[in-house]
Amino acid sequence: MTIYHFVGIKGSGMSALAQVLHDMNFEVQGSDVEKRFFTQVALEQSGIKILPFQKENIKPGMTIIAGNAFPDTHEEIQEAMKLGLPIVRYHRFLGDFMQNFTSIAITGAHGKTSTTGLLAHVMEGAKPTSFLIGDGTGKGQEGAEYFVFEACEYRRHFLSYFPDYAIMTNIDFDHPDYFANIDDVFSAFQEMAIQVKKGIFAYGDDEQLQKIQAKVPVLFYGFDEENDYQAKNLVKTTDGTSFDVFIRNTFYDSFTIPTFGDHSVLNSLAVIALCHYEEIDVAIVKEQLSTFQGVKRRFSEKRIGSQILIDDYAHHPTEIKATIEAAKQKYPDRQLITVFQPHTFTRTQAFLEDFAESLRKADKAYLCEIFGSARENHGKLTIKDLQDKIEGAEILSEENTSVLKNFDNGVIIFMGAGDIQKFQESYEKQLS
Repeated sequence: MTIYHFVGIKGSGMSALAQVLHDMNFEVQGSDVEKRFFTQVALEQSGIKILPFQKENIKPGMTIIAGNAFPDTHEEIQEAMKLGLPIVRYHRFLGDFMQNFTSIAITGAHGKTSTTGLLAHVMEGAKPTSFLIGDGTGKGQEGAEYFVFEACEYRRHFLSYFPDYAIMTNIDFDHPDYFANIDDVFSAFQEMAIQVKKGIFAYGDDEQLQKIQAKVPVLFYGFDEENDYQAKNLVKTTDGTSFDVFIRNTFYDSFTIPTFGDHSVLNSLAVIALCHYEEIDVAIVKEQLSTFQGVKRRFSEKRIGSQILIDDYAHHPTEIKATIEAAKQKYPDRQLITVFQPHTFTRTQAFLEDFAESLRKADKAYLCEIFGSARENHGKLTIKDLQDKIEGAEILSEENTSVLKNFDNGVIIFMGAGDIQKFQESYEKQLS
């Protein structure tokens, strides 16, 4: 039996896929940089071997699954080529793998990971389900009927997939290092839509998604009357949110979720719609929705002393706004402080004004130096350009996180897609 060797196993999709294959009794190992990532905890718990990059890792009889971030010139990929081993890119492998199940792709500019995690949790309560979540979590269930997975639009990677169903949470301009504009993003989603085999569930209040054409039924969900699945009568409390669901203007049922903000209602509504279409018992759906614990790095909370610390992956203005809104719903009487690390120079440049507008919704904003990516590690822009647009904003370094102690009883949200966690870790050390 072949050994699957993952080049870049700590990547969020890669680590999740490694866990899925491991659960299905395949032999799995991988390599990556020495630096510690939150994704490796689950790999270690599964006993999956993680090696430092070196060409000696590659041996005859292996199948190489290569992460998208690593070029063909990478020493391990070069070695695999020399040995004539099969080399498959992550998204291509996933595209073939999902053909064994009723596959459900969750895609969109925002909300993919949370919705994938939620759908996997709900489906698991009803039918054997395997899943791959973009927070680095994956599970291969024996005898699985369904495969729920996150499908990323970046570099049009999701065009490797021909899923049975797709949930499309929204279309927004992001990844300005790759997409030219919103029309370019739309064209990618439109191409993806044509590849779906049974049905699409799209957020109907999104003007871009309203234009989606497909060969299969497109069912819309949202808050507006025109949607096939509509959420009404929202009741927001500090414990969560309740709402009624109407299907084509006929009352269906009432649901309660332990999460916050309109985006959480929409994620749940997408899941309810798909489960209704697949005739999954609504009692199970209600029960599973009410017990969802969330996914990694999405509004992950910690209480230390009188303060609440939240770790969140938000790295686009729309996501920052949604996270702040959720925090205000849960903690209406507390001061809200954001610690934000912009991710990539191209994104910071493209959304400078929008970032400022979103961060102004907090009571106080701290900013960390821009986190470059493997593709671009410097730019003309500096964090000072963003600071100038937000009144009272201050620059935070790992050395001066102790200033956060001044916000007794505050909610401090650490946000970003880079290594923002190191600022939170530094602050927690100060506290202890």
